[in-house]
Amino acid sequence: MPERPGYLDGHTDVVSDVLETMRFTTLLFGRFELAAPWAIRMPKKPSSAFYVLARGSMRLRIDGQEEPLLVSAGDVVLVPHGSAHVLDDGARKALLPRDFIPPEELRGSLSAPLRLGGDGASSLLITGCFQFSAGAHSPLLSTFPSAIHLSTNDARAAPWLASTVQLITAESSAFEQGSAIILGRLADVLLVQAFRRQAAASKGAGAGLQALADPSIGASLGLMHARLREPWTVESLAAAVGMSRSGFAARFHALVGEPPLQYLARWRMTKAAQWLRETSDSLPQIADRVGYVSAVAFNKAFKRWHGVGPGAYRRAQSMGRRDLP
Repeated sequence: MPERPGYLDGHTDVVSDVLETMRFTTLLFGRFELAAPWAIRMPKKPSSAFYVLARGSMRLRIDGQEEPLLVSAGDVVLVPHGSAHVLDDGARKALLPRDFIPPEELRGSLSAPLRLGGDGASSLLITGCFQFSAGAHSPLLSTFPSAIHLSTNDARAAPWLASTVQLITAESSAFEQGSAIILGRLADVLLVQAFRRQAAASKGAGAGLQALADPSIGASLGLMHARLREPWTVESLAAAVGMSRSGFAARFHALVGEPPLQYLARWRMTKAAQWLRETSDSLPQIADRVGYVSAVAFNKAFKRWHGVGPGAYRRAQSMGRRDLP
């Protein structure tokens, strides 16, 4: 399987490379007609939840955070780290245990939407979640906030957001043959757009995805992703983007959250794990693709990052796929 980072105007599309490598999938959808008063408590999960509010209004509160998010019709919210949270109609200052819809009633689907709550103002909520490949990790995504709010009040998001929400709402309402595939692709659009918006909005707000917005550091990330097997050094990366070695190393660490060569080593091992899962390439071939001239050195590096050698990792992944129903 060849390397497939996307290219836009000659530049590597790092976000696409990260997301493709992490292999996110949409796990489920549900469509809920919720009439006030209503409240839903969601436990912490290993997946990333998302909510499309097609009609009405709601409040979302992440556990441990005082300020809730007030969500309006047409908005989308992602909970990227799967944090425990509460959704409700927003009419009450405090919620009591009896206010919450029992978890066993929240087993909705698109073909049979649930109608829950009281007899007050109605909201239409479409839900789903993303799951990434086991063990997949990128420091570009790890510093996301606990919730990402895509609002129709944001002029930069409004055009694509409105059309995507409209399509999701219409497709989930009709739910005909092929709807699950269409909805999954539309959910992918939401996730990628959320990551793109987060990168633009978080410039200067700490380490993470906003590094892509920095011309020099974004260019260095593009070089590492596009030319993974090249024997990069801090000096060669700095020279490639027109910075001094010390200035580049400090700025990269500040924006990405780890030193350049540590990021490179982590990404090489992430790509190696992907190719071990998804291809039949030999270990020496994969070692060469991620910049190791010695299979022995590659084996040691892979075990240091993943806890097991590449051969054992591939066998475990293969057995896991055979065990799937």
